[in-house]
Amino acid sequence: MFIQTEATPNPATLKFIPGRTVLGDGTLEFRAGEETEGSPLATRLFEIDGVTGVFFGSDFISVTKGDGEWQHLKPAILGAIMEHYQSGEPVAAGAQTEVSLGEGESFAPEDAETVKTIKELLETRVRPAVAQDGGDITFQGYRDGIVFLHMRGACSGCPSSTATLRHGIENLLRHFIPEVQEVRPV
Repeated sequence: MFIQTEATPNPATLKFIPGRTVLGDGTLEFRAGEETEGSPLATRLFEIDGVTGVFFGSDFISVTKGDGEWQHLKPAILGAIMEHYQSGEPVAAGAQTEVSLGEGESFAPEDAETVKTIKELLETRVRPAVAQDGGDITFQGYRDGIVFLHMRGACSGCPSSTATLRHGIENLLRHFIPEVQEVRPV
């Protein structure tokens, strides 16, 4: 098994590509070892000293580190991923994958058409690009011209996430939807 690694814009996060399906549909994020119930792979990864976050995408795994150095953590992470796939265990047996189902979203009923356009733009133009960097962005709400987005995986805590929101996503949404005035993370 050959596992590729890619740097992400977040220096604390590295993207691991096992060359196999990780989740297929949806995403899963773990921010602490106590949250990994139902995911043997996340449990394995959090057993490595220095791992502070794990994010599963369709075909990649983003791992966030604390104080450790990648040169020391990377071999252990690669070993844990390889062991997992050789074990035949599922990536997330009982864990609930997150797909944007509209849970926790907030917007006024009269903004439904605008929200539909925002979600379509996020799904077709933003999320694929962000997934390449090992993260995900989901819609959380729209109020008074402000779009609220949830950043996950490599995007969460990334130094360039503000620039991505302001210059990338905000400009894109403003171009197609003049009512949008600002984009904010939640």
